[in-house]
Amino acid sequence: MKTKFLILASILVFMSCKNEAKQTPESNMTNDSLALVERARAIHERVITLDTHDDFNLNNFTDSLNYSQDLKSQVTLPKMEAGGLDVAWFIVYTAQDTLSAKGYETAYKSAMDHFDAIHNLVTLYAPDQIELALTSEDVRRIVASRKKVAMIGVENGYPIGLDIKNVEKFHKLGARYMSLAHNGHSQLSDSHTGEVDDIWLNKGLSDLGKEAVAEMNRLGIMVDVSHPSKEAMKQMIKLSKVPIIASHSAARALSDVSRNLDDEQLLWLKENGGVIQVVALDEFVNAKKKATRDGEILSIQKEVADSLGLKWYASIDEVMVLEPQERETFFGYYRNIMDLANAKANKIEGFPPNVNVSDFVDHIDYIVDKIGLEHVGISSDFDGGGGIEGWNDASETFNVTLELVKRGYTEEQIGMIWSGNLLRVLDKAQAYADSVK
Repeated sequence: MKTKFLILASILVFMSCKNEAKQTPESNMTNDSLALVERARAIHERVITLDTHDDFNLNNFTDSLNYSQDLKSQVTLPKMEAGGLDVAWFIVYTAQDTLSAKGYETAYKSAMDHFDAIHNLVTLYAPDQIELALTSEDVRRIVASRKKVAMIGVENGYPIGLDIKNVEKFHKLGARYMSLAHNGHSQLSDSHTGEVDDIWLNKGLSDLGKEAVAEMNRLGIMVDVSHPSKEAMKQMIKLSKVPIIASHSAARALSDVSRNLDDEQLLWLKENGGVIQVVALDEFVNAKKKATRDGEILSIQKEVADSLGLKWYASIDEVMVLEPQERETFFGYYRNIMDLANAKANKIEGFPPNVNVSDFVDHIDYIVDKIGLEHVGISSDFDGGGGIEGWNDASETFNVTLELVKRGYTEEQIGMIWSGNLLRVLDKAQAYADSVK
């Protein structure tokens, strides 16, 4: 599991620190740095590291091309091994489309394809390396067996259509959290995107959306509020019998985008007993810093894309209005273009810096100060737009732990942030479901 990664990384750190010591007279500083890194590595090995949001391309879940290989995707089993990431929540994602019978039918088929892909990974392609978990007990058992853990979240309840029974179908297939909207109002819930034009469809939740919350509670599916509107979140908290989660959001006070939670929402989350999984998506972490860099790097990105015969888009808004297949194709190559463009940009003296792991952990600090350590976790949104300097794919997962150690968090606290808090909410959801059977 993490052992091979730790041995190799320790050797590299030792060698780099030896070189550093030759150049730096302050050997005590080097020794302190080495001790801190080694302490962080030991903590990283012992805690369960859990990322609640990893998208994937269906084309990478076949018998000939899958996550047992080190593909260009930000999450693969080799990258999880290299970075010491134990648990990946793979996402059953469907983009918002028309509220019509055809739209629901297409979305349902897409959702089933995503469920099938995840099940194929754990049962056919790599059963000796990864296993599906449904409970926190499963997570701990699988981690102890030295395998990686797959869990399933549903991003957008749109594919349930108008049939509430589909919620139970998703649960039986392994879904353990679900959001009721994505980028656009669904038949269940208004989306955060309504902030743009102040046009709303459901005034929060529709009647079917309220029924869906009750059904998720009954089954033990955590309610995810990362994409629904603020009013929808308020209503979900009022209706839910158990704590909720924001599977991939950040603090709006630090980055003013509608996908992030403002201070009032964070306080609602505290009162509810829920958890916000801070997301490593650059715009959500530091919109101003990203905008400054984007203004300079866009021409480089276009140049790289053109050289590869690929289409590049100036903003995520342009991407999200594409047809589902076009969007999936773009997400299949965008990270490669980003990496190539960043490599070029970083050679230019004085070029605006990237959003990085330090900026990311600033959100954790802020939320801990605002509502308490027991209400914050970690997510990447890898292969769906996520990735920052220092945590650009699963192989760099250790860097998050290292930054937490640098900030003075204890091993117990780091364990809570990485997985303990989220698994606590999952346990409460399961306990309630068991109590009403």
